[in-house]
Amino acid sequence: MKSFIHDDFLLQTPESRELYHGYAKGEPIYDYHCHLPPEQIEDNHQFADIAEIWLGGDHYKWRAMRANGIAERFCTGEASSREKFDAWCATVPHTLGNPLYHWSHLELKRYFGIDVLISPDTAAAIWDEANAKLENMRVHDILAANKVAAICTTDDPAEPLVAHEKIKGLSITTKVYPTFRPDKALGVDEPISFKLWIEKLGKVSKQPITTFDELVSALKKRHDDFHATGCRLSDHGLNHALAESCSLEEAASVFDAALKGSASTPEKCAKYGSYLMREFGRWDAAKGWTKQLHLGAVRSVNRRALEQIGPDSGFDSIGDTPQVQSLGRYLDSLAATNELPRMVLYNLNPSDNYAFATMAGNFQDGTIAGKIQFGSGWWFLDQKEAMEWQLNALANLGLLSRFVGMLTDSRSFLSYTRHEYFRRVLCNLLGGQMARGELPSDRKLVGGMVKNICFANARDLFRLELDPSYSEPA
Repeated sequence: MKSFIHDDFLLQTPESRELYHGYAKGEPIYDYHCHLPPEQIEDNHQFADIAEIWLGGDHYKWRAMRANGIAERFCTGEASSREKFDAWCATVPHTLGNPLYHWSHLELKRYFGIDVLISPDTAAAIWDEANAKLENMRVHDILAANKVAAICTTDDPAEPLVAHEKIKGLSITTKVYPTFRPDKALGVDEPISFKLWIEKLGKVSKQPITTFDELVSALKKRHDDFHATGCRLSDHGLNHALAESCSLEEAASVFDAALKGSASTPEKCAKYGSYLMREFGRWDAAKGWTKQLHLGAVRSVNRRALEQIGPDSGFDSIGDTPQVQSLGRYLDSLAATNELPRMVLYNLNPSDNYAFATMAGNFQDGTIAGKIQFGSGWWFLDQKEAMEWQLNALANLGLLSRFVGMLTDSRSFLSYTRHEYFRRVLCNLLGGQMARGELPSDRKLVGGMVKNICFANARDLFRLELDPSYSEPA
């Protein structure tokens, strides 16, 4: 049986279809936040089979498989690629109502031209046809076919930027940049892993780190190194914004204790992290970077799974930590000294949508259109319903017209269909409003906004150097 993915998938009105096909579909992709391995871009990776490109690292799919009673060996374990693939195909029919059902069929059709419903009955044919096409489909082919103008990976400052330096010399039209993600610098609550990370940072920064001042110096050097490589974005994954009062002496005391193997109290760890987060904000502002704050995840709640499988394996949840007061204090602490960088705020709890949208509005300063962004639906919220919630909250409380649009936030090169998915949701939402008379029936006006959200707004805000084949800011 053929799949349900057709040209007008999700587009419920003539206006929606016109917006998508006429204004959104052909726009390039600006993927300003993802977890793609730059090494695979650098070496133009050839995937061994569809299991590697489709299932490798995809904790969304692993969660669904576990919920379907699939043993861990078929998710992250020692099962063969074919066994893992068959286990996923057996799970897909049970994902009706889950965005994975949409995404998986979109991925098959867009990348492999396979237009059947995924099931155990079709698994063998899909395996053979997809693998045959993968023989002539490498990473650079995928980037070109999807018109990917920019990719920003997520990079620890303790890791070298060797792959990024090599990518600069490639003859591809996609520009690839690192993103500064110093989360592990805040890890003083786990002294053993923190000390190991400090040693790595010292080696890559080529300077000893035995004091807190030396840590800050090493991080600043890496910030400079990232900038020299073309980086213009930073990113932080936090339970909530850190904005406690903290002196240099207090931060140094927490650091010293961690190096000696002693974890400080949660209160002292928060003060220490707050000190560093303000430093990071100042550095970003001085260089004209954009800071991304991903707030609200509760990570690795299944301790047994963490010990056996490791982090980022599908055992995380939406948190319900109060966000507003600490986020406001953090933004205000930087704005007070005119050191507030461009910023994208992402929440993981949908109950925070209106809070984040209004908080972004508190710190627009008239210098840059859309300087403080209420970011796209993130992680558990990057599906149709939650995308609509985020778009409506932003439209009601800010300027949807200045929104920088979607990102993949993914480890898979097949995830560019998420941009298509978002664009269809956006066009259906606006087209429906046009059909009901809630927006003017002005294709140029509304369509122009759609084009900007899909690409131009991100291009103009983040200011990364792009290949000349992608238009420059006006």
